[in-house]
Amino acid sequence: QVQLVESGGGLVQAGGSLRLSCVASGRTFSNHIIGWFRLAPGKEREFVGGISASGGSTLYADSMKGRLNISRDNAKKTVYLQMDNLIPEDTGAYYCAGYTGRMLLGSYRYYTSWGQGTQVTVSS
Repeated sequence: QVQLVESGGGLVQAGGSLRLSCVASGRTFSNHIIGWFRLAPGKEREFVGGISASGGSTLYADSMKGRLNISRDNAKKTVYLQMDNLIPEDTGAYYCAGYTGRMLLGSYRYYTSWGQGTQVTVSS
């Protein structure tokens, strides 16, 4: 497993952008699929998007397609979540999570390592 720490959250106006970072410690980061999840008040945990271990494949939730880009730098043990054209409905705590596997999947049940989260608030 790896230990994950998110950063980059904050308060942003609707239409703005944020870039979240997920920094890992541990020697097996390059073997881990990394996903981003969002937890909003009164809602269930939601898969936002993910990236394969090599970075060659990405998967995005339909609600954020076209507004989201996930990338990774395995040398820096970091995954980035670039969010553009944010809307108030994007507000929530954002978590990165990882697991080792062959397929990039969106169900939180597969993810075994979790960060503490970073808060994103989008004002209207």
